[in-house]
Amino acid sequence: MFPERRPFGGGPEVSLFSLGTMRALGSTEQMLEVLEAALEAGINHIETAPSYGPAEAYLGQALSHISRRRPAERAELVLTSKILPGASLEGGQAQLRASLERLGVARLDNLAVHGLNRAEHLEWALGGPGAQLLEWALTQGLVAQLGFSSHGSTPLIERALASGRFSFCSLHLHLFDQERLPLAQRALAAGLGVLAISPADKGGRLYDPPPELIDDCSPLQPLRLAYRFLLAQGISSLTLGAETRQDLELAGQLRAAAGPLEPLELQALSRLEASGRARLGAERCGQCRACLPCPSEVPIPELLRLRNLALGHGMEAFASERYNLIGRAGHWWETLNASACRSCGACLPRCPHGLEIPSLLADTHRRLAAAPRRRLWG
Repeated sequence: MFPERRPFGGGPEVSLFSLGTMRALGSTEQMLEVLEAALEAGINHIETAPSYGPAEAYLGQALSHISRRRPAERAELVLTSKILPGASLEGGQAQLRASLERLGVARLDNLAVHGLNRAEHLEWALGGPGAQLLEWALTQGLVAQLGFSSHGSTPLIERALASGRFSFCSLHLHLFDQERLPLAQRALAAGLGVLAISPADKGGRLYDPPPELIDDCSPLQPLRLAYRFLLAQGISSLTLGAETRQDLELAGQLRAAAGPLEPLELQALSRLEASGRARLGAERCGQCRACLPCPSEVPIPELLRLRNLALGHGMEAFASERYNLIGRAGHWWETLNASACRSCGACLPRCPHGLEIPSLLADTHRRLAAAPRRRLWG
């Protein structure tokens, strides 16, 4: 089965799945095992970052092994690394040179601004020292094209895409969080590459689905259905953070699965939505965002989306994990949880479904607030 490739900005075409290197951090041997498994699964795009601990160093050593043992496949690999916003020109130049040295390459196919999450990050990239740094990287031939990843707001991402500075982007695009799909479609239509950020993990811990979700998606695996949903939307590539070769098995099975959704998949998606609606009943948040802006700046739709997942599909472990990152992950995540609601009632007349939003927010906090989990890095 020949692996499918999709356009990615102005660079080389990429596989339907991209290997994210944020999990294979035990040793060079572990990284090499995962990299070889990725090649066997038809993956040609490798995504890394200096902030993934020793990932770049381990990946560089693994790439050296691949160059000696599988030179033709090594030549086909497309490499993406990242740089955090905020560095001075000189500091950013040093960081990029260090990444290239760790990876053992003279040039990156793709360089992304890692976490373009706030307005000041975009200003840095478009008009501050970041603009000088990115232009220097291009003119010196150290990178072939530029992009960004973002956990920021939809308006911020819209401004970044409209700037014309970037050739690709990495966004939160998930079966259970479709807010940014229209942005992705516009980016693709404009010729940009679009990566979906970790749909297996950040898309709902779908590698470990609860019984309700398994039933809702039957006879398909929830993760397979989520992957196929995104691929059918035309997303360039889906990132997959693998610890072991087994983590790449499904990607290998779907290496050419780029076509439209099939009847069985459409039926499963319809059943999934119907099951969630039935369990939530009149308390289901439709994610229309009409409740905003909140005078207390509570991110109402995002919080009620987590409640939808917990009650609608049994995804309480994931919802609680994400809820308890709020206020504890800097600019990478929301800063206010449901306890910030002052029950002012400003949202009530705006909701087209007549939801008792303050009561639902209080219920969300009671259900999901717990001790925070440790992040993967940082």
